[in-house]
Amino acid sequence: MMPSTPTFTTRLSEAARTVEASLEALLSDKAAPGEIARPPRLMAAMRHAVLGGGKRLRPFLTIEAARLLGVEGQGALRAGCAVELLHCYSLVHDDLPSMDDDDLRRGRPTVHKAYDEATAILVGDALQTLAFEVLAEPATAADPAVRSDLVLGLARASGLGGMVGGQLLDLSAEGRYGPAELGEADVRLLQMMKTGAILAFSVEAGAILGKADGSVRRSLVDYGRALGAAFQVADDILDREASAETLGKRTGKDQEKGKATLVDLLGMDGARRECGQLVDRAHASLDRFGPEADTLREAVRFVVERQV
Repeated sequence: MMPSTPTFTTRLSEAARTVEASLEALLSDKAAPGEIARPPRLMAAMRHAVLGGGKRLRPFLTIEAARLLGVEGQGALRAGCAVELLHCYSLVHDDLPSMDDDDLRRGRPTVHKAYDEATAILVGDALQTLAFEVLAEPATAADPAVRSDLVLGLARASGLGGMVGGQLLDLSAEGRYGPAELGEADVRLLQMMKTGAILAFSVEAGAILGKADGSVRRSLVDYGRALGAAFQVADDILDREASAETLGKRTGKDQEKGKATLVDLLGMDGARRECGQLVDRAHASLDRFGPEADTLREAVRFVVERQV
């Protein structure tokens, strides 16, 4: 694996630290204006779900896409944190016994194991609504049109036509609702919705904050979609090759449940070629931005070459 440049590694690490501190503040026990109270058990379980793990790739993408368009500071950080809160909600619910039934996440017990199933459901509900609250607050963007666009974008990426719809397709692929034989187009659609939509919006959020024109926004969305697709293929490869100890979660789940992946359909070599093509596509989407987009170029390579 080619090492990341010091600039990329430094930016990723700095963003992760800043995001962690911001998430910790958002998940404090102190009630926010307009709230009645924050139940201690709920807050402890939410912090268990969110804090102390992960590369914070999604908020990093938001921060870097916004920076590319000249927007830096609290607004981009808050928008990135909102995406991360939404992502963490999806992990909590995905781990539930009725879904993927996982005991381990980021090397620690999943929320329903550390607490209980009802608490885990409520944690997911609370993280999801908090994500939209963060986006809707004036501290994220002074322009209400920008805030509205962010809320709309995240809702569409995470809802019935995005992540949640993709989750349903994923359950269907297990044969829960009858025999299921997925072809290549079916798998690509599932992965574009379940995983790719939120990653693509992470980039688009930066474009929204930067009030990018239609052409620039489309370029960044194209980049985000290619990155999201590459992320999922790389994840499928890791699921076959890495250990649970290395990844911090159970591996081999898709094979156990009979789910089709692009690794199954294309073979391991074909999946690696697919990753290379997606990297090229993502890089081509950034051509108009020149060297200022080098950090985003490295980000797509990072998701493909990562080992954890």
